[in-house]
Parts: sequence; C-alpha cells; structure tokens
Amino acid sequence: MQDNLSSGRIRKAPENYLDRDGIQTVVAEAKQGRRNFIRNAFAAAAAGAAGTAALAQGNPVPTEGGDPNILNLPEHSKSLGQGVAADDGYGKPSKFESNVQRRQSPGLTQTTQASVSFAPLQSLFGIVTPSGLHFERHHQGWWDIDPSKHRLMVNGMVKANKVFTMDEIMRLPAVSRFHFIECGANTAVEWGNVAVPTVQYTHGMISCSEFTGVPLITLLELAGADLKKGKFVLAEGADGSSMTRTIPMELITSGEVIVAYGQNGEMLRPEQGYPLRLVVPGVQGVSWVKYLRRIEVGDMPYAAKDEAVHYMDLQPSGLHRQYTNLQECKSVVTTPSGGQVLLDKGFYNISGLAWSGRGKVKHVDVSADGGRNWRRARLENPVMSKALTRFNIDWVWDGKPAIIQSRATDETGYVQPTYKQLRAVRGTRSIYHNNAIQSWLVQESGEVKNVQVS
Repeated sequence: MQDNLSSGRIRKAPENYLDRDGIQTVVAEAKQGRRNFIRNAFAAAAAGAAGTAALAQGNPVPTEGGDPNILNLPEHSKSLGQGVAADDGYGKPSKFESNVQRRQSPGLTQTTQASVSFAPLQSLFGIVTPSGLHFERHHQGWWDIDPSKHRLMVNGMVKANKVFTMDEIMRLPAVSRFHFIECGANTAVEWGNVAVPTVQYTHGMISCSEFTGVPLITLLELAGADLKKGKFVLAEGADGSSMTRTIPMELITSGEVIVAYGQNGEMLRPEQGYPLRLVVPGVQGVSWVKYLRRIEVGDMPYAAKDEAVHYMDLQPSGLHRQYTNLQECKSVVTTPSGGQVLLDKGFYNISGLAWSGRGKVKHVDVSADGGRNWRRARLENPVMSKALTRFNIDWVWDGKPAIIQSRATDETGYVQPTYKQLRAVRGTRSIYHNNAIQSWLVQESGEVKNVQVS
C-alpha cells in the first residue's frame, strides 16, 4: 500500500433484499412457472434497499471544521456501563450488527423445514464462521435433542453391535480440527446464468469451524469392525428424514472422519446436529450427517435415497454421476462483491476465501480485467488442509469498469475452472458441484454486480 493513495470506501451490500412477504410472493410466482421471477424480485428489492444502505453509512467526517465525535465526549465515556454476564450470561453481537444474519433464498424451497440459510460471507473476517451465522441445510427441520437420551449404534460387519451414550463418547480421547463444510448445491442457481445478487446467495452455503470429537475409526475398532472386508459405512441421522449416506472406508481409516460433539469451543448448536454429527473433511455437506444415531459397516455402497435419486451430477449426455462427493478447489472474492458500492477512486484491499476438498490451497490469483491478467494474492495464515483460506491483494481503482475474479490452485495442482471449461464437461443443467470462477463487475458508478464471463 502506497502512502500517497487515499483509501477507498465501500458501502456495504444490503442484507435484507427481500422480507418475509417478498419471499412468499416469490414462492407463489415460482409455482406458476415464472422462472425469471427470482432474479427480477432480487433486482427490484435491491433498488429499494440501496437507500437504506446509504443511510447506514451516516455520520461521516465533516469536510470542514472539527469532528464532533472527537470534540464532544460521548455518553459511554462519562457513564457506568452494563454489568458482567448480562443478557442471561451468553454473549450476543452488538445491536449495530443485528443485520448480519443467515438469510433464506426466495423461491428455493417450499418449506422452511426442508430448506437452506446462507452465511453472510460479505460481512465475515478471517476463516472461522461464528456458530450463530453458520449456514444451515435441513431436510425435515432441526431438533434440540436431549443428550442424555441420545444413542449411537455401531453395527453391520462388526464382532459385536455396540451402543454408545454421549457420556461414553465424550470420555474417549478427542481431537479438534478446523474444516470447511460446503453444501454440494452451493452456487447451484448460477449454473445456467446469473440469478442472485450477492456473495451471500451465490456462495453462502459454506462455513468453517473448529470441530471437536472422536475419530470414527476409534469407535469402529471398539466394536471390532472388519476393516478388510468392510469397504463402506452407512451413516444415519435421527431427524425425520432419516438422512443416510455412504462413506468410503478409506476416508475413515485415514483418521480424518470425526464423530463430533463440539464446534468452535462449545457443544454443537441444535441447527448443526446437536448432540452428535459426522465430520467428513473435503466431502459435500450432505455426508456430514447430523443427529448421528447409527453407523453400519458394509462391503458395498448403500445407494440410499439421497445418493440414488438426489446429489448426483447430470451430464450433457443425460447420464448421471453418482457418489461424486468431493468438493473441488474453489474461491470467491467477498470484498468488493455484489451489492456493495465503491464510493471513491483509490486504494482497495481485495479480499476473499479459497478452499479445496483435496487438501491445502497452494495459491490464489486475482484478476481485475476479467481474466486477461492475473496477480498472485497473499494467503493469510493459517493455511490448513480442507479448511477455508483467506486471501487478499492490493488494488487501485481508477474509476473505470473492472471485472474482479479469483482463481485458486490446490496442493495437488488442480486449478479452479472458468464457466466455459466447466460447462464443456458438465453442461448447464447441473445442480451440484459448481466451482467455476466467480466474476464481479465494478461499474463506473461504483456499484458491484454479479456477472458471468464466457
């Protein structure tokens, strides 16, 4: 950063593009087959929300005279503040940050019980997602389960069926690791064309936490599992959808798969599977079975309902790819990103997130001209395997239109593809595993729009 460059200011993206009534309208229109209505509704709401966002940038430094925020002693510097352990003893965000929330995408699902909420990536720092902002995906709603009554059974190709209580699991030697979890359908709405305005909606089905628990291999060994003939396990959840997923045994014997009860230093949140969930690093989130109640060891894939009908990749030939669980290398710029407004020419710090289900992110390149030229970004520590990695790079905006992109490469040499490259092998009718390069158009007005570069 050069000292003679003024720092550019960014107006935050409006958080609440659509209210509850607006979402219900979108759902009703979607039922009538108006496929472009989601995009149009977002556009209309964005226009109305821009004024609100502008007001939120109030109380600027005066261009002349002294700043009253410096000259006048504020009330909090003259009075007694609140006491410790207020608000029922559990800390909460500032009231001035109350607009930073998980959001639902309008028209995506018909019920909130089988739906998704998106993490506000544009408002987060570092790599750890606060537990209260961690994205959600439910197939039949969430439950707050009594841990004293919850049980985990291990059966199938084992010497003896084994049932564990929570107390028994939590007495075993534990591990804590940072990992990202990404829904296989993250960025799904963008397969055909631009559909949603902000990074929260394009990429917000991803979060990163420190998970604590017992390696699944430990529980299998305690049950006497046949680790030679047993090639797969079936993980089953205790919610009403009975979510079941096949996990290859080689992932488990590596020690990476965790039966987790902790998240970010505390017990799992109910929305995240309390009191027990599976952590399968690098694999799509649907395999991270919540409310885990059973592990069955078998010698072949189980072809459960959510892997024989859903969570498959439609190919241009009409065939489906099954058991494509790996989340490939991917990245996205979060600042500047859709819905934000650059208020000045000058210096900006482009920042974003990169990740790979194959291991560590090796490097990230950033372009400000739609991919014609690339510069190597800085990777912020820590850089960990199968965890989010924060990157940033200096940029001076000259006030002219610019298309900002990021392109990640992981330690295996895999390079994040363009949309053209991805569609050449996957077509345009897929839902899952969209890891194409994201483009943000900075207009002369400073407004940032979601675009796609062919």
